[in-house]
Amino acid sequence: MRVVRLPQAPANEGSTKVTVGIIPIVDVAPIYLGKEKGFFASRGIELTMEAGQGGAAIVPGVLSGQFQFGFSNVTSLMIAQSKDVPIKVVANGVASTGKSGADFGAVAVKGDSTIQSAKDLVGKKVAVNTLKNIGDTVIREAVRKAGGDPAGVNFVEMGFPQMPAALAAGQIDAAFAVEPTLSAIKAAGGRPISWVYADVAPNLTVAVYFTAKKLIAENPDLVKRFTEAMNESLTYANGHPDEVRKVLTTYTKIDQKVIDGLTLPVWPTEINKASIETLRTLGEGDGIFEKTPDLTQLLP
Repeated sequence: MRVVRLPQAPANEGSTKVTVGIIPIVDVAPIYLGKEKGFFASRGIELTMEAGQGGAAIVPGVLSGQFQFGFSNVTSLMIAQSKDVPIKVVANGVASTGKSGADFGAVAVKGDSTIQSAKDLVGKKVAVNTLKNIGDTVIREAVRKAGGDPAGVNFVEMGFPQMPAALAAGQIDAAFAVEPTLSAIKAAGGRPISWVYADVAPNLTVAVYFTAKKLIAENPDLVKRFTEAMNESLTYANGHPDEVRKVLTTYTKIDQKVIDGLTLPVWPTEINKASIETLRTLGEGDGIFEKTPDLTQLLP
């Protein structure tokens, strides 16, 4: 795939130090690849990434100025917007492949588990990386579609890296896992039982990059340059899966065999607003918003 170079900042502008709050999972491979390829440096951005457990934890970091930009699932941002938190999306982050059976996120169980479908999660302990967020929203919808009562699912909060060991030890019955956690569970003999991202909405926009409205007002040029560099990074990652797998070794501790076999998401530059509206409707039904999120205020 030919990469189209976007307008770049003049070389004499010097560089601006930018810290981005991320989650060290496959989803953010494009930003690491973009840094490696110089897409940010060529626009006068000196980029640093810092890890957080989930989008909900990254939002306060962006508001405080600890991070200039953050990576978050869209539900975390809708929750924040429903509380009138002054943030705005500036670039797409990651999307589902839309293929049930071949996606980067699923609910997984031990190989010998009696759980066979989402309906069987009722009465079980299911790990999600952040409570009352995109994980339990999509799982609840999967349980509903399978004919179960989602109110009976017992969600527990746990970081993605801790999920494989907790599952193996029987501390949880199932895990909402994204790559590379999903592949780690499969490598240990586990199996996916519900492809929650692919099944909830066609080509679901799962996560995005965002910033504080204060930064947009004070330094719109920096925001513009970051967005351009991010879009170039997304496009490059989509066209170079081998380089995506290689860059994963620089910020995760994943076995090379697992990296070679994991399912990559897709990284479109365009945000699928219809899929976000679906998540908003589901979130409202689950009562996770204080009021209806205003997507015109949140999305670009």
